[in-house]
Amino acid sequence: MGRRAVRRAAGLCLAAALLASGCAAPEASDTTMRDIQRTLDGRAAAVLGHDESSYLAALDPKAPVLRATERREFQNLADVPLRSWEYRLSDVKRQGARAVAEAELRYRIDGYDTAPVTASRTLELAEHEGRWYITADRASKQGGQQLWQQGDVQVVRGKRSLVLAVGQDVARLRALATKADRAVPAVSDVWRSPWAGRLVILVPASLDAMGGLLGAPAAGYRGIAAVTTGETGAAGTAPADRVIVNPEAYGALGDSGQGIVLTHEAAHVATRAYTSAATPMWLSEGFADWAAYRGTGRSAGQTAPELQRAVVRGDVPTALPSDKDFAFGGGDKLARAYEGGWLACELIAARWGEKKLMSFYRAVGAGKHRAAAVEKAMADVLGTTREDFTVRWREYLRERLDG
Repeated sequence: MGRRAVRRAAGLCLAAALLASGCAAPEASDTTMRDIQRTLDGRAAAVLGHDESSYLAALDPKAPVLRATERREFQNLADVPLRSWEYRLSDVKRQGARAVAEAELRYRIDGYDTAPVTASRTLELAEHEGRWYITADRASKQGGQQLWQQGDVQVVRGKRSLVLAVGQDVARLRALATKADRAVPAVSDVWRSPWAGRLVILVPASLDAMGGLLGAPAAGYRGIAAVTTGETGAAGTAPADRVIVNPEAYGALGDSGQGIVLTHEAAHVATRAYTSAATPMWLSEGFADWAAYRGTGRSAGQTAPELQRAVVRGDVPTALPSDKDFAFGGGDKLARAYEGGWLACELIAARWGEKKLMSFYRAVGAGKHRAAAVEKAMADVLGTTREDFTVRWREYLRERLDG
């Protein structure tokens, strides 16, 4: 939980030594692993018990700056309703009285998470008089910050949502929770497979802070109102999803637009357990948009303006959008990719029925390889081929947009 900048010089030397060719530290003994795990277990128990003194006791007493930083983060976390918090060690490298440990932080929000959120952490530790103390705790590799590292966490509860934020107006957070509460049943109305039926939404203080949470350059999310983070997998085993709201882009939307954004993200949460590496983005993003726009009364031109302009000038796409077309920062190309995916899913719902669209989504996600999974699902569920579907989709674009 410590900030990346808060490191002792000795810890930096150890980390550098571990990366140096021919200077790798030896694997730690079982005793060292057990003793370090005991330190982390005590820290986890202190978080759940709201015991600040025990939490700080896990930190190196010779690192006052680290202790001050960790005290603030502990206090920032105070109002978050945690059900569980634990660390699982995966690797420890030791050099004398110092060690670098790789661990997975796993935590659950009480009443909302059916599975834990996971975050890979790199910890540096020092041994004093037979006990291991933490000297640094940072995200592993390109991992992002946690919300409580960015400031005091505000908590707003909805009927089907929990909003966690930093530096936001409480009235706006309540309005966001209300919209999220409406998004959940809207998605459940079309996605009949089991899902949590609840949303946990993070609202950082700024676009830059959003980038910090995602461990990515903030500029890539400019104009993106929200994203959903999580891992694919079977229900109950995949880590919990988080909807992260860009306060700048979301705040610039009107009431209807905000509702559409939250319904789109709720659809991602609902379908996560049935989404896999075999699921193309045109299907996952297209389905989320289809669920979000369903019943809004918006025309195809209002929903797909960039693609309509292309179709009107005779530039009808020759193929369904590729995953590369969905890269953030893609401008008009990105917009056309989303719009094309939406119309592909609308075509399935209109031509084969909404239940078939759900079945098609699940069938694709159950596959192991992208091309084969899509081909098989089109044959088994829709009774068509990819080539035939693409022809139908291009015709549907002209029908819906060339007018």
